[in-house]
Amino acid sequence: MTKTAGEKSTRKEKAKREFRDLIMITLYLAFFFCALTTYSMLLLNEFNQKSWGYGFALINALVITKVVMIGDAAKVGTKYEARPLLLSALYKAFVYWLLVLAFHFVEELIKRLVHGANITEASDSIRLDELLGRSIVVFCTSSLSLRF
Repeated sequence: MTKTAGEKSTRKEKAKREFRDLIMITLYLAFFFCALTTYSMLLLNEFNQKSWGYGFALINALVITKVVMIGDAAKVGTKYEARPLLLSALYKAFVYWLLVLAFHFVEELIKRLVHGANITEASDSIRLDELLGRSIVVFCTSSLSLRF
C-alpha cells in the first residue's frame, strides 16, 4: 500500500514539529539543570568536576524531555485542559512530576540490578531524597512553562 503525497507531508510536518518540541523542551530543562549544577558547584566548592556535571545535566534534560514527550503523546494530563489555565498547568505539572519520578525510580532500580544487586538490595539502596529532588525540579520547571 503506497502513501499519498498528503500523508507523507503530514508525517514530515509532524516529525518537524516533534523535533522542534524536543529541542525547545530540552533547552528549557537544560537551562535549569545547568543552573542547578552551577549552584551545586558554587555551594560545595567542587569546581574540578564541572564538565561532568554539565554533561549529566544535558543528558538528564534529554531523557526527561523524552519522558515528557511520551507522556504528551499518550495524552497524560489532559483531564483539566478545559479548565482555567493555571489549574490545567498545575495538574499537568503534577502528572508529569509523577511520571518522571516513576521513570527515575525504575531507572535506578534497573541500574542497581545490572550491577549485581538483588531486588531487595536494589530497592533499599535507592536514595528517595535525591529522586524527589530531581523530580521537584521537573515539577517547578514544567509548571512555569504553561506549555505542557
